Amino acid sequence: MDNSICQVYEDEIQSLEEEIKLLAEKYEDNQQEATFFSDKEMLMSIKSFQREFQEVSKGREFPSGLKAQLESLETDLSFLMKFTGIQFASHSRKTVEKTRNRTVQKHRLSGNCHSLSFQLEFQLLEMQNKKNVSAVITDLSIIMESGEDLDVSKFVSSTEEHGNLLTFFRNLSSCAEWYEHRRCTFLHFK
Repeated sequence: MDNSICQVYEDEIQSLEEEIKLLAEKYEDNQQEATFFSDKEMLMSIKSFQREFQEVSKGREFPSGLKAQLESLETDLSFLMKFTGIQFASHSRKTVEKTRNRTVQKHRLSGNCHSLSFQLEFQLLEMQNKKNVSAVITDLSIIMESGEDLDVSKFVSSTEEHGNLLTFFRNLSSCAEWYEHRRCTFLHFK
């Protein structure tokens, strides 16, 4: 009797493992499709930017080095978007205060990483000495789609407290990837 129960459980485990493998393959296919779509979207915006740039610069000749540098930057941006999964949707900058050696700008960023949306708002204080420029981020505010998730809210709170955007973007990619895996797993078992 015990052997038959164990066999039933082993069969069920085997079935679930095969289903997980199929879902993982499906997830990888979806990731590749999503990456392809985002590249297409990105190329459309680059072409739109180039059209605007050409309209503004009609009658002006720009060095070929500048054009090559722009193409290189576009390639780098495409690679970084594929590598990190972070895609910026909008950015705005407003100068709040400007003096001879001090500038305060208010920035707003929005975008997504995998399936998590985010919005950032912060002030960038730049102070210029005789030899160098230092920049400090103040008043950082982060809004994320999954604020109800305790781990994400701790991560967001810590980042806001320390004002470290580099840490935020480094951890956002892996956090969003695991969030997506967990979301798909929970949907599967519902």
